[in-house]
Amino acid sequence: MEKKKIAYSGVQGAYGNIAAAKIFPDGEMISFSSFRKAYEAAESGECDYAVLPIENSYAGDVAQVTDLLYGGSLYIVGIYELPIQHNLLGIRGTTKEQITKVYSHPQALDQCGEYIYRNGFERRVATNTAVAAKEVALLKDPTMAAIASEETAKLYGLQILERSINESAFNTTRFVVLAIKNEPLIDTKEAFSMIMIVQNKAGAFAKAISAIGDAGYNMRAIHSRPMRSLAWSYYFYIEGEGNLTTDEGRQMLKTLEEYCERVSIIGNYAADRMLE
Repeated sequence: MEKKKIAYSGVQGAYGNIAAAKIFPDGEMISFSSFRKAYEAAESGECDYAVLPIENSYAGDVAQVTDLLYGGSLYIVGIYELPIQHNLLGIRGTTKEQITKVYSHPQALDQCGEYIYRNGFERRVATNTAVAAKEVALLKDPTMAAIASEETAKLYGLQILERSINESAFNTTRFVVLAIKNEPLIDTKEAFSMIMIVQNKAGAFAKAISAIGDAGYNMRAIHSRPMRSLAWSYYFYIEGEGNLTTDEGRQMLKTLEEYCERVSIIGNYAADRMLE
């Protein structure tokens, strides 16, 4: 059988690459320079799936990806959790005491913010943790370090100056698997995601939220994001527990339409799986 093509954002060694390879061990990993380009590769059919981060337990939701879910046509067919261990990486022969600048993705910099502050490091932003490590390896600057994974250190010949520098010991990133068809990777429907735009009427939001609970569904998360096409208006990304293909699910969606301008189901899939 032909290998499935899996889109991810970043270069080899990025956490997205690590997650995608664990989810699809027999897949062909295809690197893209941004979340949008990886998303569009799956949307166009160039790749079979896209694997993108949607939330970190310390830094919160990844707004760029949520906005892609709002504006695009792909479905979430699975969510996987990857434990994140950030490390301080430098060129061989350097020491932590020589480091003055750290280079990484904004989320990684935030997740290690206290450590960076305590050590007086200057922050430098990269498009990806692995991109940062690759840049440090190329520059060979003993005063510059990257914040990235152990796998990345091995890939680019860097040494680990200090391990586990993220503030939270339970730092985990959730990755969504996206596809053209709403077909879960695991044949069970234990969780769902939806996009909701509530009518601009008094009480509409409260009634919409109540409709989800009244139907017996537990709402795990709700994130509001601005609608760029309309100032001071917002859409909501919602995650809940349960199967929406039941009579109760269909009735809930029908009720939501009374209070919402848009209700879009963007996935009904298995509960989160932890990646080892």
